[in-house]
Amino acid sequence: MTLANSPELDITHLPDHTELPDSDGTFVKNFQEHPQSILLTDSIRPILQQLHSDNQYAIGQDCGIYWRITEPPERGAEAPDWFYVPNVPPMLNDKFRRSYVLWQEYIAPLIVLEFVSGDGSEERDNTPITGKFWVYEQAIRVPFYGIYEVKKASVEVYHLVEGRYELMKANERDRYPISAMGVELGIWQGQYGNMEAPWLRWWDAQGNLLLSSDEQLEQERLRTEQERLRAERLAERLRQMGINPDEV
Repeated sequence: MTLANSPELDITHLPDHTELPDSDGTFVKNFQEHPQSILLTDSIRPILQQLHSDNQYAIGQDCGIYWRITEPPERGAEAPDWFYVPNVPPMLNDKFRRSYVLWQEYIAPLIVLEFVSGDGSEERDNTPITGKFWVYEQAIRVPFYGIYEVKKASVEVYHLVEGRYELMKANERDRYPISAMGVELGIWQGQYGNMEAPWLRWWDAQGNLLLSSDEQLEQERLRTEQERLRAERLAERLRQMGINPDEV
C-alpha cells in the first residue's frame, strides 16, 4: 500500500471498503464487456469450489482495487474488468464488498484481466504510479495479468517472475496455463447469449472447455432429446418386428 505524496493529505485513519468510492463516474465501454465478465465468472465457479471448499475467495468485475491513499480517493484505485483473489472471505462483516482494499487485506489478486476497448495503450501503460501495467506489476504485484482484445480476437498473458512481468507463450493448444488455478485461458470463437464473437474463456488442464450454466443446461437438453429420439427409433423397429415395445 502506498501513500500518495501530497501536503493536503492528513491521514489519521485508513478507510475500509465501506468508506471508499465504488465508482469513478465512468461506465462500461461496450455491450460485450458485461456478458464477457459473466461468462468468465459463471464457467470458473466449479473449479474455484474445488479449490476453495471453504468458499474463501472473491471475484471482482469492474470493482476498484485500492492500493494507495490519494485525494480524491478513487485516484488510488485500479478497476480491472475481472479479477480473482484466493483465500479471502467473499463478504466482509456480512456486507457485500464495495471494493477491494489492499491495506485492509494484504492478499493480491492472483489474476487480473483487462478488456481493451481502445488501442490497448492504456492497458500496457508502464508509467510509474499512473500506468495500469506498472500498477499491476510493481504496486499490486498480480501474478497473472491478461490483456484481451476482442477486435483482434487475441489475449496477451503476463506472468510475474522475480518482480517483473514476462509475456507468456501459448501452449500447443494456443492457450495459456494458469497453473495455480489448474486451468487454461484462451480465445473461443462462438455464440454466447445472442452474440457471435471471439470470447475469452477457460479450459481445464485436459483441454476441456469450461461451460457456463446455460451451456450446461443446453448440453443436458440435447442429451435428453437424443435419448428420446433413440428410444423412439428402437420402439419403431420393435413394432416392425411385431413386438409391442410397451411389453418388452
